[in-house]
Amino acid sequence: MRNAALVLGVIAGLIGMIVGFFGFGYIEAIEHFGEIEGIAEQVENADLIQVMSIVAPMLAIAGGAMARARALWGGILLLASAAGMYYAFGFNVFTMFPVAFAGVAGVLAIAAGKPDEPKAHF
Repeated sequence: MRNAALVLGVIAGLIGMIVGFFGFGYIEAIEHFGEIEGIAEQVENADLIQVMSIVAPMLAIAGGAMARARALWGGILLLASAAGMYYAFGFNVFTMFPVAFAGVAGVLAIAAGKPDEPKAHF
């Protein structure tokens, strides 16, 4: 389960980075070029989206990388990443895979209470 959490967490972080690039870039483009009525308008929570564009994928990659050695901590980071992406970007066609992968990876990492290795986290 720890290996699955590692792989899913890293994949969630990489896909989340792509979503974050577009989210951050859209906000910066609107600030630089201005709004176009009815086509490109600024979002309400621009600061939240910009912060989560950076933090959520970073938490997913870090949580996935920690899942083998420290499954509990990695699982908490993965679940925080899934919650952050869901809160900032919602659940849509672009975020369904990073949110789902990070959530499943977090559950798998936390559920690894009796690991293959002799060191358990609870």
